[in-house]
Amino acid sequence: MRIRQDDKKYNLGANIRRFRMEKHLTQEQTVAKMQLLGVDISRGTYSQIECGIVNIRVEDLLALREIFDVEIGQFFDGLTL
Repeated sequence: MRIRQDDKKYNLGANIRRFRMEKHLTQEQTVAKMQLLGVDISRGTYSQIECGIVNIRVEDLLALREIFDVEIGQFFDGLTL
């Protein structure tokens, strides 16, 4: 299942990038951690998620929640109607 990022207003990627930067991780390191959790993802796809180009899979979001040690709801911070 994928979570559709409708437009730039509802781009989860900005929050994902912020959490990654707060953990001082590169995209490559983040992808490696995701792969260790069993998520099949490339750095290119991950980059597109952060840019809001590609819809994020629930599996990816759950892995990132574990890697960044955040609650699922925090990925939606600042996204309002």
